[in-house]
Amino acid sequence: MIKHAVIPAAGFGTRFLPATKAQPKEMLPIIDKPTIQFVIEEAVNSGIRDILIITGRGKRSIEDHFDKSYELEEYLKKKGETRLLEEIEKISSLASIHYVRQKEQRGLGDAVMCAKEHVRSEPFALLLGDTIVESKVPLTRQLTDKYSKYKGSIIAVEEVEEENIQKYGIVKGKKIASDTYEIESLVEKPAPSAAPSNLGIIGRYVLTPEIFDALKKAPEGKGGEIQLTDAMNLLCKNQRMYASTFEGERFDIGNRLDYAKAFLKMGIARKDIGSELEEYAKKLVK
Repeated sequence: MIKHAVIPAAGFGTRFLPATKAQPKEMLPIIDKPTIQFVIEEAVNSGIRDILIITGRGKRSIEDHFDKSYELEEYLKKKGETRLLEEIEKISSLASIHYVRQKEQRGLGDAVMCAKEHVRSEPFALLLGDTIVESKVPLTRQLTDKYSKYKGSIIAVEEVEEENIQKYGIVKGKKIASDTYEIESLVEKPAPSAAPSNLGIIGRYVLTPEIFDALKKAPEGKGGEIQLTDAMNLLCKNQRMYASTFEGERFDIGNRLDYAKAFLKMGIARKDIGSELEEYAKKLVK
């Protein structure tokens, strides 16, 4: 059973400037819920209640969001706002949430290294804090179930268009089931002509603790960054690793188009505004 989830949320969010100049990209709301809350709820709904968030400077609002707010709760009580009060209280009791800071921006691999003392020698789920996946079965649950079956690190992948290959870590693997591959190698952001496949890594992983040794050995890239993909490529030489496609739809909230799609789809799915929003969308299409 996977007990720990790690959520890196230390990046500057430059792809979404100027909105992220004074707020973390992970706090960008989808209607009325911050992106990172969707991510934490995915972990919780996958049976994980111990969560470590890797933060950095300017990320204090993430901690404040998941903390108790005594003044706000008292105000809502006095106003008789029972439903809102229940929602606010639920946020602060979602899980046991811990925080550690990545002191320098040295890549995703370096951010993951910050979790070493917390997860110690146990496998853990890794969920990128700016990626939302909508699915009937939480994607992290899909991966933890497969980890139990294959007893090895497993990462979520999806087929990406050729023109987008250079934006992803790409997996080369041998198909062992309709939706599962045994990984042979991984490469970070290759040119389409050099890519071993079109299977892109999309921000959900279950990793064995040996990833930390691999991260120590991983070569530094541009700007001294440590890439998680490079470390996983080293790890797959020593132990079996797997990649899995998944059921669901992914939204990269650092991408403006994906953000707009998530806003529209999740807004239409809501009972309070969904029908009116859908009608408005149809008018726009006309």
